[in-house]
Amino acid sequence: MDERVKRLWNSGRTAIGGWALLPDEITTEIMAGQGFDTVTIDVQHGLIDYQKALAMLQAMNGSPTFPFARVPWLDPAIIMKLLDAGFLGIICPMINNTEEARRLASYVRYPPLGERSFGPARAGFIKDPAYGSKANDMIQCLAMIETAEGYRNAEEIARVEGIDGVYIGPFDLTLGLYGTDLPLGIDREEPEMLEAIKRILKAAHAAGKKAGIHCGSPEYAARMADLGFDLVVASTDLVLFSSASKSTLEATRRLTSGDDGAGEQSAPLSTSPY
Repeated sequence: MDERVKRLWNSGRTAIGGWALLPDEITTEIMAGQGFDTVTIDVQHGLIDYQKALAMLQAMNGSPTFPFARVPWLDPAIIMKLLDAGFLGIICPMINNTEEARRLASYVRYPPLGERSFGPARAGFIKDPAYGSKANDMIQCLAMIETAEGYRNAEEIARVEGIDGVYIGPFDLTLGLYGTDLPLGIDREEPEMLEAIKRILKAAHAAGKKAGIHCGSPEYAARMADLGFDLVVASTDLVLFSSASKSTLEATRRLTSGDDGAGEQSAPLSTSPY
């Protein structure tokens, strides 16, 4: 595992993550260069395929940022291929039960701990000459708990050997537990959702595992860190670009003579892929 994140977690501190949805090497290089502890390349809801994910990972190579990939699904082919490319962490969506969690854990590690096929084409060249013997300890495997079934089985999922932690997708977790009875959103304030979030966090820590959560603002990320989350993601490249563009445009309109900013404006983008 990357020493930077290991030092943070060993000292009881929270890692702060960036999240890449846009298929662009330059924006990823910039995000990694800002000092994020982790950056996740989103191959599920992002606009990114395998070849672009590889190029984005290469753009991060000069940074100490820990590279996660969120895979599209519980599929050994893409999980193993991304690991062979050099990703050190896998976040897998929609893990519902212990059987799925065991399959996920087996896909990220070589025998006898798992069933990952050997062929680390880039990882073996970039990471370590002895990658094959060290990879099982390098990789971080996070199971996303974001369905009603996954929530019911949170404690059992967290206890599965080879699962290093859990990650909460607040949009899907809310939909899974309450459907459309609660409004869509990411920074949940409802007592029932805060209770659910705390239960998943407790399940992870009781099993000696890490817990991460996707947030929509620095303020909410700080609250989750105070609760004890080990990884908080405060925003995405898409949101940061769209919000900064909108803020700059509105400020310029206000400051431009003869334009009070009351003209037609485009609607803001959603705050999250969840």
